[in-house]
Amino acid sequence: MKKYIVKLAEEERVDLSKLIGQGRAPARKLTHARILLKADSSEGGPSWTDEAISEALEVGIATVERVRQCFVEEGLTAALTRHRPRTPHLRKLDGEQEAYLIALTCSQPEEGQERWTLQRLSDKLVQVHLVESISRETIRQVLQHNEPEDAGAPSSGVSHPRALPSLSERLEEVLTAYLRPYDERRPQICLDETSKQLVSETRVPLPMQPGQTECSDYEYERQGTCNLFVACEPLAGKRYLQVTEQRTKRDFALFIRELVDVYYPAADKLVLVMDNLNTHTLAALYEVFEPAEARRLVEKLELHYTRHPWELVKYGRDRTLGAHSSMFGSSHRLAHGTGTRSGRVASHTQCA
Repeated sequence: MKKYIVKLAEEERVDLSKLIGQGRAPARKLTHARILLKADSSEGGPSWTDEAISEALEVGIATVERVRQCFVEEGLTAALTRHRPRTPHLRKLDGEQEAYLIALTCSQPEEGQERWTLQRLSDKLVQVHLVESISRETIRQVLQHNEPEDAGAPSSGVSHPRALPSLSERLEEVLTAYLRPYDERRPQICLDETSKQLVSETRVPLPMQPGQTECSDYEYERQGTCNLFVACEPLAGKRYLQVTEQRTKRDFALFIRELVDVYYPAADKLVLVMDNLNTHTLAALYEVFEPAEARRLVEKLELHYTRHPWELVKYGRDRTLGAHSSMFGSSHRLAHGTGTRSGRVASHTQCA
């Protein structure tokens, strides 16, 4: 049975106590906060067992175990929040079809109609043979997913077509870049980063001996977080990964230079597709490097910004590698507690 050790920082204990004291959070969140406070095994913490917590709070032992695991692997916020099931589903519309739908929504409605409705949009996609069939709900979800937050969600009619033209232009720009044929002199690269929770084993496994297999103790402890930069070239089946302590402008600039000088030294230009995070700017290169060096790197780049932060490789990856491949795995585990977050680790893997 795996066991996850909860050690709360002083600030985390204060925040949880305040959350419980206010009593305005959902009951599930308050229960998870109480579980973490009782399970806290840091200095001065009660360090209750799962059985004692289960009996005192009238929750199942499995719930206590899940909260422990979520805290260690994903952090405090994730442990307090209810997880939605991640059910994989096939997309009804690909990137090109979504771009057509958005452009259609931005256009003038048909003669005699005041605006596009979800039903008319659905009928139009079938009429132009873009899809065999599509429901109004699918149209609504696609438009809601793409519409700016301040524009409101479409219901029976599309009420905010003026909010979509800039989005449509950006989407078509990215799709045009994705549809270019493969050119090793101008590789198409999707760039993104994510934060990962670090987990260590609390005891060193006993090595394998004659007549005995390796013995491991499944007890884990949270060890902070790290950042993962990833550059994926779908058309070539390549992926480059770099681990950093943070994701600052400096880290971004250093990763860009590594792409240009180490991984693609023979390329004329790198066609980068990425989200518009505030660190993803050419100005970051000038903040980190000397002007001449920054200019050299800028001249090797062609940037395309995506519509949503996490979807930069969604269409490109679906197009070439399949929808079920994953860029990032689960929480990054430090072997035997001896790993480190300092420095950078770069690796190159071939996509399956």
